[in-house]
Amino acid sequence: MYLDVVLLLNFLVDFLLLLGTNRLMGHPLEPGKCALGALLGSVYAGACMFPRLRFLGSWLWRLVSLWAMGCIAYGLNQSALRRSLVFAFLSFALGGLMLCLGGGGFFTVGAAAAGLCLLCMVCFGGKLGSQTLVPVELTYGDRMLHLTALLDTGNTLKDPLTGRPVLVVNAQAAEKLTGLTREQLRRPVESMGTIPGLRLIPYEAVGQSGGMLLGLRLGQVRIGKWTGSGLVAFAPEGLSGRDGYQALTGGMV
Repeated sequence: MYLDVVLLLNFLVDFLLLLGTNRLMGHPLEPGKCALGALLGSVYAGACMFPRLRFLGSWLWRLVSLWAMGCIAYGLNQSALRRSLVFAFLSFALGGLMLCLGGGGFFTVGAAAAGLCLLCMVCFGGKLGSQTLVPVELTYGDRMLHLTALLDTGNTLKDPLTGRPVLVVNAQAAEKLTGLTREQLRRPVESMGTIPGLRLIPYEAVGQSGGMLLGLRLGQVRIGKWTGSGLVAFAPEGLSGRDGYQALTGGMV
């Protein structure tokens, strides 16, 4: 097989598996990062074709390459480790599938990779993880902030004036977007005049007494595929779970 075919084939297969892993684990697809990870896998596969570098085809180096691709595509947190393990499982499963098929050409391998991801999505209902994460983009003046939000069906916080769902972001995101500090968010009534347009939003939490959150209506909000204006509430404490989300959304998706 020619070197250019090997590079292209491995890039496409790794790209499909990296994207499929994100989809299975309920994370945003992040095609740019997955493409960078797949590029590393393509270079690794090409290097294995040179006689002096054949040692790279050993199990140890194969595992190292899978780990490196996972780090590039997913990062280095706990969630990334779980996704990297799923990606490695899919890679080995594809290798076993190709052995059963007796090898295959360019289109056979590509179709097998796509079919494997599709089969997993069907079998696991489109998601292996217990959580669904969606990308969020917030615009305030000349500032734009990209976040990851947990789709939380138990989040019933609504705008008391319109009844529409409210997006809740953590204190760190609030400071980056508006300049409001954690201490100001902890004193919502006293901080009302800090920036124009701030509102008080009443909330209730399980096991806690009700209270108020500072909120601000933004003209440009994107949550998943939904785009429009929306009310954003700023939580004084962190929201991030083990999957590294910075916001909670209940209905605007």
